[in-house]
Amino acid sequence: MRSSGILLPIFSLPGKYGIGGFTKEAYKFVDFLKEAGQKYWQILPLGPTGYGDSPYQSFSTFAGNPYFIDVDELVEEGYITKEECDEYDASTTHGYIEYEKLYNNRMKLLRIAYMKSNIRENALFNEFISDNAYWLDDYALFMAVKAKFDGKAWSEWDKGIRVRVPEEIEKYKEECAVEMDFYRFQQFYFSKQWKALKFYANEKGIEIIGDIPIYVAFDSSDAWANPELFDLNSENIPNKVAGCPPDPFAVTGQLWGNPLYEWDYHKKTGFEWWIHRIAYCFDLYDVIRIDHFRGFDEYYTIPYGDPTAENGTWKTGPGYELFEAINNALGERKIIAEDLGFLTDSVRDLVKKTGYPGMKVLQFAFGGDPGSEYLPHTLWNNSIIYTGTHDNETTRGWYKRIVTDEPYSRKFFDEYTGNAGEETAADTLIRVAMSSVVDTCVIMMQDYLNLGNEARINTPSTLGDNWNWRMSAEALTPELAEKIARLTHIFERECK
Repeated sequence: MRSSGILLPIFSLPGKYGIGGFTKEAYKFVDFLKEAGQKYWQILPLGPTGYGDSPYQSFSTFAGNPYFIDVDELVEEGYITKEECDEYDASTTHGYIEYEKLYNNRMKLLRIAYMKSNIRENALFNEFISDNAYWLDDYALFMAVKAKFDGKAWSEWDKGIRVRVPEEIEKYKEECAVEMDFYRFQQFYFSKQWKALKFYANEKGIEIIGDIPIYVAFDSSDAWANPELFDLNSENIPNKVAGCPPDPFAVTGQLWGNPLYEWDYHKKTGFEWWIHRIAYCFDLYDVIRIDHFRGFDEYYTIPYGDPTAENGTWKTGPGYELFEAINNALGERKIIAEDLGFLTDSVRDLVKKTGYPGMKVLQFAFGGDPGSEYLPHTLWNNSIIYTGTHDNETTRGWYKRIVTDEPYSRKFFDEYTGNAGEETAADTLIRVAMSSVVDTCVIMMQDYLNLGNEARINTPSTLGDNWNWRMSAEALTPELAEKIARLTHIFERECK
């Protein structure tokens, strides 16, 4: 069945207090998707962010980002006042997210709410922490101990707690009991509000495409609490770390720094941790996109401590055995394989064997290779087509750049699509994506708004000035919804 959707991170929603969240603006966006005839809302990972503010480097693969909590609901419940929200407002004059300001203000506000909540008297809270104890207890202790060590990575903590000596664990649990409940409080409200928003979307016929990173951050409760899952030495320090080799995106490669999996251990457990992880994701999302899918076939390993990703080597991943175990445990599920980048025949074979749709990004189609596998006339239906993703420029920004930097690409794009210039480039590429044979089409919200690179989400391998774009509150007009709905109808993608 042909369908379409829009890619917009939660943090990019408009609204008060400095960052998008599970607020009335999120519900308005769902209404907009419905009016525009869309079936999918694709978001980025929902985890709590740390250094660099990247949702792909989270303190937990299970926890949610407390910045997304709608504080107006906490006002309604009497835990904080409107005046306190205004006092700790993290809004900016330029509209973009300032994470330092958000960190300094939002946690103070949530702490006030927690201290007034008497949350242990809430039966639903106690049920939540019981149901999620398998990850929540470790996460709450991890964050509480991290606070005691002034936010330092767990590799810099005192050895006893760093390597989880049982007596030290019990000591810190006793010392940090109140602080641990603060982090449980955050996760309770995150879960409560997200599930309400997802239910609302599903009732409107909108499905959520969630994004999960293949790797977890080294400075995470996952790596600290479960070192046996990862390739760490006797001091629980990575032997090698994850990344990507040099490519056109990054000439020295991408040094992600995540710990690598100890795949032999995972196989011995029947991939138990992965099955728990995927099952949990399907409690949050209707469809999941697994980032860097090629890493399950072969994964790139970089010596720990190297300043770039240039000296890495490839190793064999778990392959289809992992997905067979997931299917046997959970049944067939809707999964998208992020199969971008340099692909080998074995990667293609793995994607084909799983049956998962891969991704086709149209900005990659016009780089000068007339045989590109991203060109629309080469595509097949079991795919997801995009104008660009969160790692790409906006289409208008991309076109503006190639006019100067890649004149051949600009000429090829204009000739191939009939495009008339920078002003029309985004609309042109959207129409190409919508008209393609590909079953599912997902468009960046910035392209529907015809924005330039001031609205770019992320530039790979850079720090600062990423993950901070927010949509204007005036952007979602009835006229735009009607325009998208008409295009969706023309190409038989509308959700009825």
